[in-house]
Amino acid sequence: MSSTQGKVILAGAGPGDPELISVKAARCLQKADIVLTDRLVSPEILKEYVPEHIEIIYVGKEGRRGVSTPQKTINQLMIQYAREGKLVVRLKGGDVSVFSNILDELQTLIENHIPYEIIPGISAALGAAAYAGIPLTARNYALGVRFLTYYKENVVTDQYWAELANTDDTLVFYMSSETLDAVVDQLRKNGITSDKYIAVVEQATTINQNVYVANISNHKKEFEGKKFSSPSLVIIGKVVALHEQFAWLRNSNSHESYFQGAVKELEESI
Repeated sequence: MSSTQGKVILAGAGPGDPELISVKAARCLQKADIVLTDRLVSPEILKEYVPEHIEIIYVGKEGRRGVSTPQKTINQLMIQYAREGKLVVRLKGGDVSVFSNILDELQTLIENHIPYEIIPGISAALGAAAYAGIPLTARNYALGVRFLTYYKENVVTDQYWAELANTDDTLVFYMSSETLDAVVDQLRKNGITSDKYIAVVEQATTINQNVYVANISNHKKEFEGKKFSSPSLVIIGKVVALHEQFAWLRNSNSHESYFQGAVKELEESI
């Protein structure tokens, strides 16, 4: 073990567009000894900001699909390299504090007396909304915004569904494109009004972005048979109707995975 204690930097890489990474996070990547990178990190960020001599280790997760790195393994890697006196950058897609398992990693670092730093990033929700021309808290359209997930049925209670259906807050669902019909069914069962719209933003802020919009009352007809590319973000509320007026980026009409190329390159290098 090195006599010099290392450090772990938990950094957000932004939602996809490589130019949306912060200056601070980019500088940390250039000084790192080890980069532990998530699946949803732009390959261009790794190419541009990580010098060739720095080791990149892919520790991505794909939820219900594909091969995922166990959180325990990620925790062990952070401890191992930090104890060797190395500067470890734990690079996460979007922002580090929004649906990112950061709590597990912080607890691990604290328990093992590893110094750390947290660098925020532009979240997937904020990136998707901006690149879709949907102002999340537009005056006279929304009172606020809520970040949620519905990847399995027991994460939202019946009482909370009733509140969500009747709020004027914009609802942003992460990891919920595959359960979209169930989300809308719950909202409609609880009386959501027909002036609400739904948008699904595929691969937000990347060159493969696509945005699909429908009224909440006929989303099944509009989205029938459609399988959304990963990652996809769901936005529900009155503000979604503003997409037609303020959209500034055309749909790519591509369904290729923007992030898969990075996975292949990293796996080949290991």
